Amino acid sequence: MDYILKNPFVVFDLLLQHLFVTGTALGVAILIALPLSLLIVRSARLTTIVLGILSTFYTIPSIALIILLIPLTGLNAWSVILALIFYVQVILIRNNVAGLNGIDPAMLEAARGMGMNRWELWWRVQLPLALPVMLAGIRIAAIVAIGIATVGAKFNAGGLGRLLFDGIAQTGRYDKIWAGAIAVGALALAVNLALVALERHFSYTRKIESTA
Repeated sequence: MDYILKNPFVVFDLLLQHLFVTGTALGVAILIALPLSLLIVRSARLTTIVLGILSTFYTIPSIALIILLIPLTGLNAWSVILALIFYVQVILIRNNVAGLNGIDPAMLEAARGMGMNRWELWWRVQLPLALPVMLAGIRIAAIVAIGIATVGAKFNAGGLGRLLFDGIAQTGRYDKIWAGAIAVGALALAVNLALVALERHFSYTRKIESTA
């Protein structure tokens, strides 16, 4: 904490870099995962194939995946961002599919009987009902992304991981190591608590609507 209190602007700048990497990767990953989930959810076979392919990427160590991407995107933050997008896809899509499959078919038939088109069915019925499970996937993906982005500092991606690696490289700079560990831990905890609160809010709203 002593290093953080003495160098707040340095830590804040690294925090912004960390948020940029994780936020960009997570945002793009969500934009890819949502339509892909809607595409495969109606076919169990297609779901198995897609999740199997994405699970293969998840088994590759994060450092190895980033290194494989360096010849394509260079030694910079974009290699880390692209690796994160691949990494979190399987988490997002698995939860999206689970949330969509968990909707009672009778509710969908009732909505169609009311004259809802496909867009209205998605926006007014499927999304609200599946959202708590989808948010659980986003929460897990965000924590994974924050952790891998810490390692990404080794590949010129910036972020809070720089404190850890600088502390290791500089003899006796345990203050930097502790500062990096505390900052990353605090960020992950804050993001987790925020998304848990959001999950509970939508779960509570869903219960109220189902009993109304």
